[in-house]
Amino acid sequence: MRNLKIIVEYDGTGYHGWQRQRGDITIQQTIEEKVGLITQEKIKLIASGRTDAGVHALGQVANFKTGSKIAERNLLRGMNSLLPGEIVIKSLVEVDERFHARYDAKSKVYLYHIFNSSVPSALYRHYSWFIPFPLDMDNMKTAARQLIGSHDFSSFCAANNDTSDYIRKVINVSINQGEDGIIRFFIEANGFLRYMVRNIVGTLFDVGRGELSPSEFLDIMKAKDRNMAGITAPPQGLFLKEVKY
Repeated sequence: MRNLKIIVEYDGTGYHGWQRQRGDITIQQTIEEKVGLITQEKIKLIASGRTDAGVHALGQVANFKTGSKIAERNLLRGMNSLLPGEIVIKSLVEVDERFHARYDAKSKVYLYHIFNSSVPSALYRHYSWFIPFPLDMDNMKTAARQLIGSHDFSSFCAANNDTSDYIRKVINVSINQGEDGIIRFFIEANGFLRYMVRNIVGTLFDVGRGELSPSEFLDIMKAKDRNMAGITAPPQGLFLKEVKY
């Protein structure tokens, strides 16, 4: 059996997230079915992690086992010829049989887009959160820097989570605004809780509009109470940018 690693880019609009679900169309299901048509096998993808409905990826990583002898280049070409335009396999390589896309990941980088303009965008409506009034970038940057380090992120975790460990290490964060009006929030950590990035962004939004100070943002993080944090930012602005090994 060969162990193949793929890097996937996808537009999550219209999909019920990554993970296969009964009755819903997902990214995992779509890729497994197309690979199975080529290899004539039942394929099971192991991903670096799940993304929720409407969330996108620039560099999702997954691996799968196959007995097929089809050359990597031909399998890559075949997969992309069968997949819908919203899903692209950017690379496919054979890796060590012990490689595991989830357990071997050292960190992940997420990107969130806020389209900050007085009028909405027709082109970015599926790829950003539209905010029509100015945001205080300096205060948002100050607040975001406090995320760096190992912390209990209970305040930014979904209420219906399935974990007992809320400690995560944030390695780096950055916020910048381009001439296109898009505020780009990058965050890298050794792992993420469900809705963690979107809840952080929703709370940073409160800082940006003056509802919270950077010190109050820190108080919320230390409180370990989801009820104190801001709203969950909408999914369409979120991208899984990169997985590091």
